[in-house]
Amino acid sequence: MNAPLFASPRDEYARRMTRVLNYIDAHLDQPLELAQLADVANFSRFHFHRIFHAWMGETLGDYLRRRRLEKAAFRLSCGPVETVLETALATGFGSGEAFARAFKAKFGRTPSEWRRDTPRRLAAQALGHHSNPDQLLGNPDQAGQPPMRDDDVSNNMTGNLTMEVVITDLPAVRVAYFRHIGPYGPGITSFWRTVVAPWMQSRGLEAPLCIGIGYDDPSMTPADKCRYDACVALPEDFTDTGAADIATLPGGRYARAAFTGEPAGIADAWTWMTRNWLPSSGLQCDDRPCLEIFRPETAVDPETGAMRCDLCIPVRPL
Repeated sequence: MNAPLFASPRDEYARRMTRVLNYIDAHLDQPLELAQLADVANFSRFHFHRIFHAWMGETLGDYLRRRRLEKAAFRLSCGPVETVLETALATGFGSGEAFARAFKAKFGRTPSEWRRDTPRRLAAQALGHHSNPDQLLGNPDQAGQPPMRDDDVSNNMTGNLTMEVVITDLPAVRVAYFRHIGPYGPGITSFWRTVVAPWMQSRGLEAPLCIGIGYDDPSMTPADKCRYDACVALPEDFTDTGAADIATLPGGRYARAAFTGEPAGIADAWTWMTRNWLPSSGLQCDDRPCLEIFRPETAVDPETGAMRCDLCIPVRPL
């Protein structure tokens, strides 16, 4: 039997920083003070700003502002139910005016324009233009970039892709997880293979339920700051987590669709669910994260190399 792997000092730093990042995301609608966050991370209040900047590559203030605006952009993309002022207050802004100024400074559009342009922005993502969605959105400030028509969006976005979507209630699940910060794509596969799989093997977890959670939209968040949690469901009495953190995913109602195909096609599958299926479903997404659920032994078809997983969008009534 392999010797247990214990957390290194760097693992402990990562655990504490993940704890404070999770706390921030859960309290974006509230004032967040440096001293309060230092206590959450169990770091010195005097040095926490420097530690945070060194670890994250941005100041605490810049991180809070970015996350509030990204969360607001996500809420605006989910539908017209919430007013712009309600979105502003729900993400920690004191007034609609301050929110509108900050939002336009970051995204180049007013909150209302961002909501209106959601279908075209999703099309831009499906066609691989994450770095410059204005190429497809028809930014009037860019000469020679005619606006994309709605029928162009529908025709170009996901081709003939269709999936069967079912509404299901997922149970809460206790997981061990490792956080990856960086671009989505091949780096995530490598992270599972080089970090998570050896940990699973050392703990005797041969065929657990695995869940991937991508928290950020690459069209809004810089690629090097995108967050992803690689989660492994745990037996009830499991305690030897070593370098992994522990959390309980809340469960609840999800729209669930089985995906089979090339790994590069999973972005189109997410876009199809959000752009094509969701608006006609009578449902809207809520604030819980989307999930990719799989088991290691069936995640890849050995003959074709196709990826198999379930895509799950958290939903509530429109």
